[in-house]
Amino acid sequence: MAKEQQFVKNIANIEEDFPQWYTDVVIKTELVDYGPVKGTMVIRPYGYAIWENIQKELNRRFSELGVQNAYFPMLIPESYLMREAEHVEGFAPEVALVTHAGGEKLAENLVVRPTSETIICEMFSKWMQSYRDLPIKINQWANVMRWEKTTRPFLRTSEFLWQEGHTAYATEEDAREDAQKMLKCYSDFAHEFLAIPVFTGVKTEKEKFAGAVETYGMEAMMLDGKSLQAGTTHYLGKNFAKAFNMKFLDKNNALQYAFSTSWGVSTRLIGAIVMAHGDQRGLSLPPKVAPIQVVVIPVAQFKEGVLEKANEITDKLAKMGIRVKLDARDASPGWKFNEWEMKGCPLRLEIGPRDIQENKCVLSTRYNCEKFTLSLDELDTIPALLETIQQNMLEKSRKMRDSKVVEASSLDEIFEGVENKNFVKAHWCGCRECEDAIKNRAAATSRVIVEDAKEGTVCAVCGKKAEKVVLFARAY
Repeated sequence: MAKEQQFVKNIANIEEDFPQWYTDVVIKTELVDYGPVKGTMVIRPYGYAIWENIQKELNRRFSELGVQNAYFPMLIPESYLMREAEHVEGFAPEVALVTHAGGEKLAENLVVRPTSETIICEMFSKWMQSYRDLPIKINQWANVMRWEKTTRPFLRTSEFLWQEGHTAYATEEDAREDAQKMLKCYSDFAHEFLAIPVFTGVKTEKEKFAGAVETYGMEAMMLDGKSLQAGTTHYLGKNFAKAFNMKFLDKNNALQYAFSTSWGVSTRLIGAIVMAHGDQRGLSLPPKVAPIQVVVIPVAQFKEGVLEKANEITDKLAKMGIRVKLDARDASPGWKFNEWEMKGCPLRLEIGPRDIQENKCVLSTRYNCEKFTLSLDELDTIPALLETIQQNMLEKSRKMRDSKVVEASSLDEIFEGVENKNFVKAHWCGCRECEDAIKNRAAATSRVIVEDAKEGTVCAVCGKKAEKVVLFARAY
């Protein structure tokens, strides 16, 4: 049996059973485990370290945009949710209620937050009196609860972690600009930090957030040709301001309703990383998000001087700001190679007696499994190598994505496109019936509106005048 076949025997074939491959990878690489309550997950240290890196980078980007972190209660009075009709209708099937506490029935049911627009808008209404108090730009890192019927670790769970940003502005122009600015923040983050190219654009009326005027989405292509909604921003207009009395005195001393936005990404980004970069060997992590960027593995570590040199190299790399780990466990080098390949460590450094004698080490890059030697006098080139790996992973993903985007001019062509695991661009008249027809025929949904349709183009479904060009795909 081939070495690779032996290694992957406990991981489903990525080509034959992608869903099982995904589950095998996230469990066997110790990113996550199942919680005792259906639909919940335990994020293990290796998986949580990825989330911490995501948090750190997004906090840096949010801070540059003037956003401050805060925290709001997990339990929300049910009456708050009822104030915004579209919002409560959208979330009602997923809401978990607390009805008893302290052995007694509560006077009012409490909602375990599915999202926090309602309670945050209630607080904003207390904090704003004058236009001088605006804008308010708040973010919180929190857990949320949405009672899902069908679950999968990271992608869709009853409880998950996320960040949710909430803002209030004096003008519609500023609020709309915020929703677009945060969409670009997310898009830049996905490209530059996760090495995942994304499509962005406005959502259709059918797919928008419950209670929003407009929703903007960030869609990433997974290796199986499906789309993953990796982040959203929402222009909420005055909808929540009117429901929660978010008023302020303008420059003319007149009371006005504030304009608000919200935006968020969640731990499903970890699932996106797995499904955008993984392969039959397991994970392949971009260096910027990887918990461990370089693993140092001593070969024949029982021999004199090997562990000492491995420690010396590890210390040098750590002083360069690299997240590095020395794996000196009592196990064979081959076993360690396989484990770190499966866990997606971007760069492996091997050092043995002969290498020390020749003043070199052996490097192996995870994303393309190339091996080469490096002089021990050139260890300072490794940060640049990690940056090259990051860029190459982005370009590899971009080429894959772009090769799987097709155009369609009929319902049959849309069906054929998604059946062949593609994203499909199609002209659309803007009516709900045609959007539903595509879902019924091809099991595909509108992901984002790419652009306005050109004059003279027609809807791929009904043949009437086209209004928009939309990206359709099957999605998680």
